[in-house]
Amino acid sequence: MKTNEKKVATDNLKSNQNRRASLRRLLAPSFILLMLIFSTNVSFAHCDTMDGPLIKDAKIAINKNNVNYVLKWVQPENETEIKEAFSLAMKVRKSGADARNLADKYFFETVVRLHREGEGVPFTGVKPSGTPIDEKILAADKSIEKGNLSPIKDLVPKEMLPELEVRFNKVMSLKDFDVNNVSEGREYIEAYVQFFKFAEGEEEGHALHESHN
Repeated sequence: MKTNEKKVATDNLKSNQNRRASLRRLLAPSFILLMLIFSTNVSFAHCDTMDGPLIKDAKIAINKNNVNYVLKWVQPENETEIKEAFSLAMKVRKSGADARNLADKYFFETVVRLHREGEGVPFTGVKPSGTPIDEKILAADKSIEKGNLSPIKDLVPKEMLPELEVRFNKVMSLKDFDVNNVSEGREYIEAYVQFFKFAEGEEEGHALHESHN
């Protein structure tokens, strides 16, 4: 009897161990995926928030009725979808305040979704105004606005400054592109994101622009 009880206990222990091992195997990929999504959101939050440069350009595109303000943010193969979304949004906006808000939201989400798709990362929605942004990102934007590196130079290691300055100078040299020249716009965005990625401490460029390297 005792032998049988011991065998049952041993079998139960092994069964529980197997279940825990199986559970760990099942949960590990999900955990890794969540970590990747979380880290991506932190890294690219600048481009998918209501306060970011992408939505800023989308708003200008609507106000000026010129879709070219956002085309530089997406790959050439996504241009048609962006133009169709823009055309639809502009038509719907004429139907009143509620329709205008809905159309704007639709256009913003389309632009951010396709931008993220070009990066090869998941679209997790457009983050609301006031979403926390990394200090270095804000400082990098301020540097471009001011035309010098003073806002960010104290936030990065000194050994990074020479390369950061090279990338910054390239951004500034391309900044005054013709908005209707989408190729020039994409060249600027390529330099822009290379500057930001380095400022954040990431060497590799933005996946969206790898085809232009």
